[in-house]
Amino acid sequence: MAFFLYICVMQFSYPKNEKLKSHKTIDRLFSEGKSVSKYPLRLVYVENTDENNSEKIVMGVSVSKKYFKKAVDRNYFKRVLRECYRLNQHLLKENLQKPYAFMFFYQTKEKLSYQEIEEKTIQLFQKFNETVK
Repeated sequence: MAFFLYICVMQFSYPKNEKLKSHKTIDRLFSEGKSVSKYPLRLVYVENTDENNSEKIVMGVSVSKKYFKKAVDRNYFKRVLRECYRLNQHLLKENLQKPYAFMFFYQTKEKLSYQEIEEKTIQLFQKFNETVK
């Protein structure tokens, strides 16, 4: 019964205000951002100083055209990354004191299964938590 209550309290959502859209923040991510990797995933992060966004986390996902030429394939892996983030965001949110901006990358030609990507996502988020502490 306690497990059921825990699931009901947690929110598994990825609302519009948590999506990374600010060009200024994206530029900061690539110029002064730090990164954590767990092959084939990479998480680039920077402390979010955007006054317009009051969210604790803003997240963007990216799949390189270099690895997947067809938009269909890139879009599939972006959907998988967003879903993995949505289901495991509590691993990031429960340990953060400051707001952060993230960019989540899929960096390989290999077409991994959803389960493999989700396992790597959990490991990556745990590695990020250790790095920030």
